[in-house]
Amino acid sequence: MEIFSANAPAKINLMLAVTGLRQDGFHDLISLVMPVPALCDTLTMSVPANAAAADTLACTMPDIPADASNLVLKAAAIFRSRVPAFPHVHFYLEKKIPHGAGLGGGSSDAAAALSLMNQAAGARTLSEETLSKLAAELGSDVPLFLAKTPLVMRGRGERIEPLDSCATNILNSKHFLLFKPAFGISTAEAYRAMKENAPRDYVPAEDAEAKLAAWRLNPRNAPLPFFNNMEFPVFRKHFALPALFRILRERFGLSPHMSGSGSACFAEIPENVPAEKVAETIHDCWGETAFVFSAAPTPHSR
Repeated sequence: MEIFSANAPAKINLMLAVTGLRQDGFHDLISLVMPVPALCDTLTMSVPANAAAADTLACTMPDIPADASNLVLKAAAIFRSRVPAFPHVHFYLEKKIPHGAGLGGGSSDAAAALSLMNQAAGARTLSEETLSKLAAELGSDVPLFLAKTPLVMRGRGERIEPLDSCATNILNSKHFLLFKPAFGISTAEAYRAMKENAPRDYVPAEDAEAKLAAWRLNPRNAPLPFFNNMEFPVFRKHFALPALFRILRERFGLSPHMSGSGSACFAEIPENVPAEKVAETIHDCWGETAFVFSAAPTPHSR
């Protein structure tokens, strides 16, 4: 039996501008995204010596479906559509990224599955371009996890543009605190609420591009374009998020935002702000069941 393993990192949408509804039913967006390698799932793929009848999946998080609806098994099926002779495999998913958080856990797991199968394919290995196209068919967030670097997403998320080395190093030197209440948020429900309030919840693409361009011109000194207009529909229903944001702004001078469609949020932690005190405040407000994760920079990234 051959065994392959990969980490599947979370992501943060530092900027997410949803600009309108597309003709294909998806939304157009512009987003500045960075992976969070310190917070990751681990996906292990076992290729049995003898032929198996189907792909299987086991997961450490009991509320995650392990059937064909899981993106890992969807990734296996779509890879096999290009490499029909690839044997059926067993996946073991150790979940650390919260579910329903807007941190891209499911999409990252799917990208890891594609990468592992491609690694094991030998002479049948697919090109990066083909793998990226398969990833886009699985979901808007999946291609970014194949890139494994901070980048800009456009279109419905399938068009990605890596940042230059200066901007990448700046982002990797930041300290972010990720936090999530006990409840999750349905991405489909958030987008539906945004569409029902159209066009008020959308932002002009040119405004978003201007914010992003201003930071990219001078990433060392210009402020990061923290923004997420998916907060508009989510905050109308989930009051606990804006209430905590107000406390963190007043008490610590932070600029918290939601990542993706939520319910996970993040805040950049300056060196003069004790992250543990911020975490205590989050637990005081949301209870001990709140998820809090400190994504500190590695020493060499400063």
